Amino acid sequence: MPSVFETAPTTAVTPITFVTKATWDAIRSALPAPARQFAEANGFEAKPGKSLALPAADGGIAEVLFGLEDADAKARDPFRPGALPGLLPPGVYRFGNAPHDTRLAALAFALGCYRFGRYRKNKAPEVRLVPPDGIDAAEIARIADAAALARDLINTPSNDMGPAELAEAARDLAARFGAAFNCIDGEELAQNFPLIHAVGMASTRAPLLIDLSWGDPAHPKVTLVGKGVCFDTGGLDLKPSSGMLIMKKDMGGAANVLALAQMVMDAKLKVRLRVLIPAVENAVAGNAFRPLDIFKSRKGITVEIGNTDAEGRLVLADALALADEETPDLLVDLGTLTGAARVALGPDLPPFYTNDEALAGDIAACAKSENDPLWRMPLWPAYDAWLDSKTADITNAPSGGFAGSITCALFLQRFVEHARSWLHVDIYGWTPSAKPGRPEGGECQAARAIYKLLSQRYA
Repeated sequence: MPSVFETAPTTAVTPITFVTKATWDAIRSALPAPARQFAEANGFEAKPGKSLALPAADGGIAEVLFGLEDADAKARDPFRPGALPGLLPPGVYRFGNAPHDTRLAALAFALGCYRFGRYRKNKAPEVRLVPPDGIDAAEIARIADAAALARDLINTPSNDMGPAELAEAARDLAARFGAAFNCIDGEELAQNFPLIHAVGMASTRAPLLIDLSWGDPAHPKVTLVGKGVCFDTGGLDLKPSSGMLIMKKDMGGAANVLALAQMVMDAKLKVRLRVLIPAVENAVAGNAFRPLDIFKSRKGITVEIGNTDAEGRLVLADALALADEETPDLLVDLGTLTGAARVALGPDLPPFYTNDEALAGDIAACAKSENDPLWRMPLWPAYDAWLDSKTADITNAPSGGFAGSITCALFLQRFVEHARSWLHVDIYGWTPSAKPGRPEGGECQAARAIYKLLSQRYA
């Protein structure tokens, strides 16, 4: 996505004045009389999200008024200025006064310029923003560009985004930053990554394990694992049509780890980065894996299939086992895994899991500062027994339906033994209805918060 920032404007720059109920009277009284009368005639109120372009004497726009929440409001959306690109006419703009958080406002403006236009004309708004003073425009552009990558990958329908196409996107990213790239498939995958192969073997599109590495081997090892289920029918435990409707987003974990990897490599963080993506399609065919089948995982743990629609944790398990063999300093996995997480916390607030108290505090702080919400949930030891199977070491889907996101995290924990620190995030990867800075569709979730964490630790 081209940068929305205009560092050397050659045309007139229009100021955006942020107003609240508390500040509107003072701002209104300071306006020139014609502008004040125009605002009153148009019934402008300083409500969050309301905007009004005030005319100049030459027929152009003198300034734009835009409403925000009061500074002491119980709930403020720091991304509120992300609505501006969809409201403003073409031109170059600047912030005339300070919003609640200038950096997040500038980021929201950039994120709000995103449009998905692969299949029909959906031109991005023709607006540019002069970077506010003290803002690192290059850093914001880096984050916005990576978020656009995640959104593009998730928004692409599965007929054009299968395992091979996802691998090609990872290959392109590797080539852009000089990273090493490898793809494991065929018999090698079947022998060494049985769970990934089992989930993907019914599809006409072969399952893959994507492996990207970058950075100085002497630097701390950071490994990112992303769920790459390019479409999920549910397998033989078939989803209803309503549950299958947006399953093109089931590779949202993969899309977000690629976005995060792009941020890390572009910023040249001092890490030895590895990205692992098990890329599969969970399809229905005569050779599909079945309920109560048992497979031996890469780690040697035997897994009974309690439900073929709990496939994401299976492919992540083999990838996590491989990642764990290197004893990384930090191992992170992202996946669109459980409806239970959405029931508990909704689409905007992914739960995260870790036993590292310092990591938990740091990632929570980063999530808050970046307006990339995350909420810690417990790896509750008492529920670990729910994973027991009568015929195998473990089941992928305990009966009963309670604590589904927690039991998924506990399942994955079985495959992480040597990593010095592990973080699991159960994302949704989708914005159901448009919000400021967040168009409807595929979403970059958790990646910005984790990038902030990595930047603080390994800049």
